[in-house]
Amino acid sequence: MKNFLQPTVCERELCVFAFQTLGVMNEAADEIATGAQVVDLLVSMCRSALESPRKVVIFEPYPSVVDPNDPQMLALNPRKKNYDRVMKALDSITSIREMTQAPYLEIKKQMDKQDPLAHPLLQWVISSNRSHIVKLPVNRKQQLKFMHTPHQFLLLSSPPAKESNFRAAKKLFGSTFAFHGSHIENWHSILRNGLVVASNTRLQLHGAMYGSGIYLSPMSSISFGYSGMNKKQKVSAKDEPASSSKSSNASQSQKKGQQSQFLQSRNLKCIALCEDTVITSPDLHKHGEIWVVPNTDHVCTRFFFVYEDGQVGDANINTQEGGIHKEILRVIGNQTATG
Repeated sequence: MKNFLQPTVCERELCVFAFQTLGVMNEAADEIATGAQVVDLLVSMCRSALESPRKVVIFEPYPSVVDPNDPQMLALNPRKKNYDRVMKALDSITSIREMTQAPYLEIKKQMDKQDPLAHPLLQWVISSNRSHIVKLPVNRKQQLKFMHTPHQFLLLSSPPAKESNFRAAKKLFGSTFAFHGSHIENWHSILRNGLVVASNTRLQLHGAMYGSGIYLSPMSSISFGYSGMNKKQKVSAKDEPASSSKSSNASQSQKKGQQSQFLQSRNLKCIALCEDTVITSPDLHKHGEIWVVPNTDHVCTRFFFVYEDGQVGDANINTQEGGIHKEILRVIGNQTATG
């Protein structure tokens, strides 16, 4: 299994120059072909944040990209933000599906021809990701079948120090699993800054009715709502042929042992599955099926699920059901064994 836990980029300009001019992350960029769905997801998150009316708040960090024509200058500079220029470069990035059809150097040549900032921006999108994120193979053993999407990822977004604190709390209080719903536009920042308490800050989107903390729920229907997904949403009749075609194509690809199709939709919804130390922790505040955890060290992401074109998963999943909990532990065990 490919490892996408890449070195992070120091935000100081000197680090950026060293990173891009010395080719520190060339190896990571070479993995575009083998980790295409992960890269496609990172680009989609970047685009969603950039297109958001809240981009001034949530498009953080802003890219640092060296000017190809002047290695002493930054063409994209966090101190002089130009969102339109970032979008122009993002628009020039070749689709991931096309990238897999040519050698990496040819891909880079094509991107440089379209926009000199396209490739360095893509390199930044990959390397600035501070999370360990890996596409789960499409089969019954490696994926959580009850989530009803082929786009499933192992997602560990906590730094080692936080994971260590989490394990210590887990020994004291035990742990369980719950969903965290957040619009895809927020994940560009989450993958780089971690899950934070957004309540009563500029990052807050849905309010803080039950106080400050990370909002979780054992019920998928509640977290789907926070992610912008309508739990009653169904594929319309006019969309059925395309969806059926997608299913058929995906099925054929699976039969051939290939990965399912890459994310192509501009209408992506997502939900995370987290592990949290809420069994007996005094920090947990339960309000029915909404759980609020003020201590960020007590919540760690484990899985990430993406849905295309308004499709939605099962709204009746309850992580506290024995069978569901057992299945989650089984898939985590598989990832530990093969990762």
